[in-house]
Amino acid sequence: MSASINPTVRRRRLGAELRRLRETLGMTAEEVAGRLMVSQSKISRLENGRRSISQRDVRDLCDVYNVDDERVRAGLMEMAKESRQRGWWHEFSDIPYSVYIGLEAEASSIRAYESSFVPGLLQTQEYAEAVVLGTQPDTDATAVRRRVEVRLKRQSRINGENQLGSLWAVIDEAVLRREVGSKVVMRGQLRQLLELSERPNINLQVIPFSHGAHPGMTGTFSLLEFPESADSTVVYFEGVTSDLYLEKDADVRRYTGLYDHLRAAALSVAESRSLIAKIAEGYQP
Repeated sequence: MSASINPTVRRRRLGAELRRLRETLGMTAEEVAGRLMVSQSKISRLENGRRSISQRDVRDLCDVYNVDDERVRAGLMEMAKESRQRGWWHEFSDIPYSVYIGLEAEASSIRAYESSFVPGLLQTQEYAEAVVLGTQPDTDATAVRRRVEVRLKRQSRINGENQLGSLWAVIDEAVLRREVGSKVVMRGQLRQLLELSERPNINLQVIPFSHGAHPGMTGTFSLLEFPESADSTVVYFEGVTSDLYLEKDADVRRYTGLYDHLRAAALSVAESRSLIAKIAEGYQP
């Protein structure tokens, strides 16, 4: 699928435009829901891009918002049509974080902080398998294989044609010290981190144990930015049963500042590479 037609991003962009139209009229979501005889939660989900938007939904909302310009209506209807297309990740309906994958596929820049394991975009196949098996012990072999397949396919963002403009990853030293899979698996994973960190668009920093307490100890998160100014930055948190997405300016500013603190707490890129290489040598089979 072309990066210009990403259903997840289209749905999110359309929702933002519908919210703008509502707010311009000074209407509340509750008032709109009453006019259309639907639940307020449906209107909220449509505006947040968490629910598929049909062309009928768009038509009805345009009527409520007095959108008479046929070009504007046609543009919104086309976005609704594109938002209902299926990205490659929809083949894996059992993967719980499909919304994130859709956003990741379109992002121009990702800043990630991880405290427990290597970020998914940087994982080797062997490490990914060990992570899935270790974190989801009740998952059967078929499901493990599918999850690993998705993780490796996501890596087209760093290995394919539609490459990320920038990936900045800050990890805790615990990520390097925790033996996931085996010593052989860890040695291969750390060597791959060293290779990938040589790329100009990938920066990797490690927060050493010696730093002590730091803001990232409260949990991992990612910041995703997009090439179109109409698409706001997203703060993403992965959960066990559900994920959380923050898009309000105040939340984005808070976590942007938090990420700056994490980068400041971490070793420099060069120092981080030296630490990774040293720890990799310790994983002798």
